[in-house]
Amino acid sequence: MSVKKPKKNRKPVKYKTITIKVSARQKRSLVNYCLLRRTTPNKLIKRAIKPMLENYSEVKVNVTRQEKHSQLQLF
Repeated sequence: MSVKKPKKNRKPVKYKTITIKVSARQKRSLVNYCLLRRTTPNKLIKRAIKPMLENYSEVKVNVTRQEKHSQLQLF
């Protein structure tokens, strides 16, 4: 007789929406490619950008401010 362990509650995943614009020709090309490969445009795009989505979440970015020079320095 085996004893079942209680399931651990997981935090729900928060999803964000990203919108891109493509031309009519690009859309037609994307749909045709997906039909040939038997996949969806969403899956195709996610697979293409997966390395950027997964590998850079913990990288710290140093933000530096650049001073604006509004006038030409003559002297």
